[in-house]
Amino acid sequence: MILDDLVAATKIRLTHEKQQVSFAEIKKQAEAMPIGDGLTFSETLEKPGIHIIGEIKKASPSKGLIAAQFPYETIADAYNQAGITAISVLTEPDYFQGKLTYLEAVAKRVNVPVLRKDFTIDPYMIYQAKVSGAKIILLIVSILTQPELQEYLNLATSLGLSAIVEAHSEVEIKRALAVNAKIIGVNNRNLKDFSMNLTNSERLRKFIPKSVAMIAESGIKNRQDVKRLELAGINGVLIGETLMRATDKVQMIKELEGAFDGKNQNLRVEA
Repeated sequence: MILDDLVAATKIRLTHEKQQVSFAEIKKQAEAMPIGDGLTFSETLEKPGIHIIGEIKKASPSKGLIAAQFPYETIADAYNQAGITAISVLTEPDYFQGKLTYLEAVAKRVNVPVLRKDFTIDPYMIYQAKVSGAKIILLIVSILTQPELQEYLNLATSLGLSAIVEAHSEVEIKRALAVNAKIIGVNNRNLKDFSMNLTNSERLRKFIPKSVAMIAESGIKNRQDVKRLELAGINGVLIGETLMRATDKVQMIKELEGAFDGKNQNLRVEA
């Protein structure tokens, strides 16, 4: 399975990274940083309307190379200009061609929280995220044991980081709720075979209490998709490929938010 390969690759990568910067050192650096104040990301998601998290990614296992030209800082500036709620940056290098340095650069130039999008399988990666400027991390239920899920969520919270706990099924949602997740992301893509079903988020919404923020991830392509999810009571959407392929990212974000509803606005998207 692709997910198994991703986890295996992450383990190998971590071995090398820990040789460059020790666990003790990265932990020391992270704990020396301020916790932060203001609204948490879950509180932001509770504000009215549907919130857009724009993703910056160069490639993916399902789509291959998405952006041959990858001016990630310019993309971050466009997202920021459009007033997006948060920015997700892929840092997984082997299958998504991501880098931690992309996240570091983006975090320094935008005024919205940045999500480290990676396959978190070790506390080291949470400390790394903090040091690199992330405000949010991703915890994928299917690749973690229940004790790991609880430990990593507690660690993130202690560092002032928010966590999107990602689930794909009712069983995984129950596991996320059992660790008191404040934000649950429902992936419309099955990470075992990378098949896509946009109705997954709508179907699973009823299993998540209204007091827990919910984000729909993957497969969201247009305003109609966003509107459907908003009507289903979903707080936010994480959108990657649609924004990465848009020739005018600011305009595309406005379109997804509904700024042009009723105006028959057509947006150019690269093939």
